[in-house]
Amino acid sequence: MKSRMLIGLGLAFVAVASLIAAEGVKLEGVKCVVAGSKAASEKNAVDYKGGKVYFCCQNCPKEFEKNTAKYAAKANAQLVATGQAKQEKCPLSGGPLDAATKISVDGADVCFCCEKCQGKAKESKDQVELLFNDKAFEKAGFKVSSK
Repeated sequence: MKSRMLIGLGLAFVAVASLIAAEGVKLEGVKCVVAGSKAASEKNAVDYKGGKVYFCCQNCPKEFEKNTAKYAAKANAQLVATGQAKQEKCPLSGGPLDAATKISVDGADVCFCCEKCQGKAKESKDQVELLFNDKAFEKAGFKVSSK
């Protein structure tokens, strides 16, 4: 009897811990990294750079894992859009951030060091690739919070 109660309490603890861990991730309006027009789902996720990247179905994570480099910028942007990654520096220059230069790209807020970098980003035909490719992601000091 006691062992069943302990097992039940253990399962309840795991369920609550899972809810608390997922609570910090905002998926409203977030699109699948592979099938860009479809909504991302909490059920279809893979670990990536210390966070989780979300997909619309069970096939997309397989495609992502086969071609991670192809989808890296979109995955990095999703980490920011879901609140998992926080920016420390300008993604173009590596300089200190000026909050007045903030823009939103695919649901991810990004700041720059100056209006010149902000202007370059605004004019880019592929903002996601420019601002969230692996080199820019590293230069910006994006870090996935360890919640």
